[in-house]
This record gives sequence, C-alpha cells and structure tokens, in this order.
Amino acid sequence: MEKIATAMPDVFMIAPKVFGDDRGFFLESYNRKSMAALGIEHEFVQDNHSRSSRGVLRGLHYQIKQPQGKLVRVVSGEIFDVAVDIRRSSPTFGQWAGMALSAENKRMAWVPPGFAHGFYVVSDTAEVLYKASDYYAPEHERSLLWNDPALNIEWPLAGEPLLSDKDRNGLPLAAAEVYA
Repeated sequence: MEKIATAMPDVFMIAPKVFGDDRGFFLESYNRKSMAALGIEHEFVQDNHSRSSRGVLRGLHYQIKQPQGKLVRVVSGEIFDVAVDIRRSSPTFGQWAGMALSAENKRMAWVPPGFAHGFYVVSDTAEVLYKASDYYAPEHERSLLWNDPALNIEWPLAGEPLLSDKDRNGLPLAAAEVYA
C-alpha cells in the first residue's frame, strides 16, 4: 500500500496494490499490519455502507464524544471526499483536504478522529464503504455547515446539492462544538 499526501499531514489517501488480468482484479482493502506501517493503528469496530445519487452531499459529520476515525473507499461510482480539521489546538484547525475517490482509482482516504467528514457524489450513483474506529453515537453527532464561508471548501458542484435536513442545518465552524 502506498501513502499519498493531501493538503493536511494527518489526512491521506492510500493506493492499494491492485493485481489485475483479463478476469478482473484483486486488492487487499484492509490489512492491520499494512495500515500500522502507514500510521493507522486504530481498531475498527464498525463498517458502514451508503449508496447515494449524483449531486448528494453528505456531511460534514463528526461525533463530539466517541470521535471516529474513518477509512473510506468507493466500490461503485465516484465522490469528492472532504475532511475538515476541527481540533482547536492543531496548526491546521479549520483547514480542509479534498480527495477524488472512485471505484476506478481504488484509492482510500484516512480521516482521523478530530476531523469532520463529508462527501459529494459526482457520478450517477456512488456506493461508499468505510470502517469506523468507534461506534455510531447519535447523541454525540454534530454537523458543520457544508458551505461555511470560513471553510471555503471548493466542492465540485453541478447545481444545488441534495442535502438532508441535518446537513442543511449544520453549524458554521465559529458556532460549532470542536475538539480542544
């Protein structure tokens, strides 16, 4: 597995070794030893799978308690994946990294605990799988406003995104609960 840097040192992409021939391909999407060699030493406790249509924007989500690290990959379609640093003590607080993840490029994203996470679907549909380092805790879930001018995220929008009420009503970074 190859580690690929992003705009923030704690967030990175992973390119797995892909073995392909005329029958298809094989890749190892998770190996604890390989991930540890890249700096991911979290135990994953939950796997999640979502399917979304073109133009859906999910996020920016985080849990203020029981923060989750996420290992994200796309098995069908393509997304623009975003991580926002919400650790007040971090030198990259309030900054974001965006990554193109697709079934075609087979790359994964590591979004560590302490970051808000979201994605925008750029293909007709996309299926996203991600491993989480802590359990979902709805009572601790929070949402940052996806289009907060203070974040200035350069989403590759094609019109107005399709949002849940939760995401439409996210808080701007200045008003949001963040990590110390």
